[in-house]
Amino acid sequence: MLTAIIDYESGNLHSAEKAFQRMAAEVDAGDVVVTSDADVVAKADRLVLPGDGAFPACAAELRGHKGIYDAMVEAVEEKGRPFLGICVGMQLMATMGREYEDTKGLDWVGGEVVKIEPRDASLKVPHMGWNDLVIDQPHAILDGVENGQHVYFVHSYHFQVANPAERIAHVDYAGDITAIIGRDTMIGMQFHPEKSQHVGLRMIGNFLKWAP
Repeated sequence: MLTAIIDYESGNLHSAEKAFQRMAAEVDAGDVVVTSDADVVAKADRLVLPGDGAFPACAAELRGHKGIYDAMVEAVEEKGRPFLGICVGMQLMATMGREYEDTKGLDWVGGEVVKIEPRDASLKVPHMGWNDLVIDQPHAILDGVENGQHVYFVHSYHFQVANPAERIAHVDYAGDITAIIGRDTMIGMQFHPEKSQHVGLRMIGNFLKWAP
């Protein structure tokens, strides 16, 4: 089994690499590699797409790495390989991003990424720090995870999901903020599981064991 964390020059992947390697060893899920090699992406058994920064810049970087992009799309859309998007990597799964300019996403989960606008003006944007999960749908990624457990966020834009059935969990920030999305063999997390202590590690382990 091989899990590929896709490196398309959009963020520091060291902490994600260490967390995924730790949990792969714990759940006996084979090898984890950080890669910018399209051939490795194509043969991987499961894929992880991180992302830090602005939606348009990350989308441009990903599409600019055409070999990686094409291999990832084929693996997910045609071969049904399990896929996990993290932070902006999750946002790129949307139909459209509205950050700075309208930018097409992968359109794997219908919806758009828009600026966080809390109803309470005293709440700051970006939404940064710990927040409590509210589970909307049962999913294998949440095995052993309960309502109210907290995870770590850093973001100014959020994913408004078109189909409520594809929102797996959210948090409250004077309004709903989508935390986890999912459809078929795809999962996305707005928070950083690698920075979310035991709860995040549990979900990483669940993804590495997931056989949709």
